[in-house]
Amino acid sequence: MDFVVDPSHPSLPGHFPGDPIVPGVVLLDRVVEAVEATHGPLARLRLPQVKFLQPLRPGEPARIELDGAAPRWRFRVLRGEALLASGDIVDGDAP
Repeated sequence: MDFVVDPSHPSLPGHFPGDPIVPGVVLLDRVVEAVEATHGPLARLRLPQVKFLQPLRPGEPARIELDGAAPRWRFRVLRGEALLASGDIVDGDAP
């Protein structure tokens, strides 16, 4: 899934004034959207492992890659070939 966070997103003014970066929670929200677009709504979810490696700036194109199948997916958020974030998302009470 490709996406761009609009520079007018309401989370950006406080994150950080004069040098905005997209908050991690916004990236994770896009990851959930990507999983739900393919597999339907998630009743409950956990993120047992997440690593943020590089920032995403407003207006920069990024993409989400998913591997796995319900109830557990591995995700990667990339800007070009640069890895921005990675981790696991789990639906329900799966181990």
